Amino acid sequence: MSRRTILATVAALAVALAAVAVRAWPSASSSQAIPTVHAQRGQVEVTIHTTGEVRAARATPIFTPATGGQLQIVALAESGAAVHAGDVVVEFDSAEQAYNLEQARFDLDQATQEIVKADAAAAVDAAEDEVALLHARFDVRRAELDAGANELVGALQARENAILLEDARQRLAQEEGNVAVKRESSRASSAGLREKQHKAELAVRAAQHVLDLLRVRAPFDGYVTRRQNLQAFGGIIFSLAALPEYRVGDAAYSGQAIADLTDASRVEAGAKVSEEDRAHVTAGEPVDFAVDGEPSITLHGTVRAVSTVASRQLFDAGRRQFDVTVDLAGASVRPGVTGVITVHGPVLRDVVYVPRAAVFDMTEKPTVFVRRGHGFEPRSVRVRTLTESVAVLDDLDGAPEVALVNPTASGRAGAAAPSAAPLPQRASR
Repeated sequence: MSRRTILATVAALAVALAAVAVRAWPSASSSQAIPTVHAQRGQVEVTIHTTGEVRAARATPIFTPATGGQLQIVALAESGAAVHAGDVVVEFDSAEQAYNLEQARFDLDQATQEIVKADAAAAVDAAEDEVALLHARFDVRRAELDAGANELVGALQARENAILLEDARQRLAQEEGNVAVKRESSRASSAGLREKQHKAELAVRAAQHVLDLLRVRAPFDGYVTRRQNLQAFGGIIFSLAALPEYRVGDAAYSGQAIADLTDASRVEAGAKVSEEDRAHVTAGEPVDFAVDGEPSITLHGTVRAVSTVASRQLFDAGRRQFDVTVDLAGASVRPGVTGVITVHGPVLRDVVYVPRAAVFDMTEKPTVFVRRGHGFEPRSVRVRTLTESVAVLDDLDGAPEVALVNPTASGRAGAAAPSAAPLPQRASR
């Protein structure tokens, strides 16, 4: 083989090797351009962020008393007015009920006087009956004495004495019977009158009770909020019309709510958490409440209860949310204030976690890309929980190196790919 042939062969081999190197170089450079991080093992504190609203732990509506018909308001506390337990919140016109009370009292006085009169008449009748009984007993005794001397008188006189004795005894028995009937009749009449008096007393109590109901008092200390008068336009509600609040002079039917009384001394916060966060929120966990518009005010409390059933969403029926109630200690804000609630959830110890950006959605399964030599191997994982910055994985052993971007994504090497799914905002580790 000539020298020229050898040189040509060497040149051809060099060109071929260069081509192979050129083809292999993008893969290596692409692998090196993809950012990676090692999975770590340690503890992760789960914190959940959500928005909430301060509300009163105790509130009650103020209703129109059930007296039948309409009642006219003659006094009503202003919205926002502070009242104490026992103070009058709303008062209704009591003219008709006052008349009914006076009429019931008149009937009671009349029944009482009838009882007094009947008792006096019964006392007189009893005295007269006693006198009549004494006369009858005296006649019987005298007849008995006369009949006792029959042995000393003639037969005709003895027969007359016996007849007189029998007649006196019959009159005594008849008089005793009449007295018994009179006394029973007097007791029946007295019982009827006393029942009438009792009925009049009940009528007085009922009228007084209704009269007391017309002055609705606060059951506890709090703030008054007037309600809208749904009958302001005759019960017809226009979509664009602003309904006025109840005011003095308005009429209301029995059972209608006039106002609300709110106890501002004890407040709580209500919020909603997603289905993913529901598993990490339990009763007794500490909570911070950052008041909107007041960065210097942060309230503290604990989770009181978490609903076990998802609440119904009006505009987002596909997203399940659960109600959370938080007790706030030493709250210095009124109900209606909103803010950001931070729930300090459990601390997960000895767990493997990676940045959230390292978990991707591949065929609807959470997947991480683990480095294998100069490339990456996709591996399906099970996400135990998520925070704003990390994902805790249950089935990733050791501390492998995982990619922070999708190596299989189209485009320039190192381009970021979307994460597993839109995830709720949560506190960082």
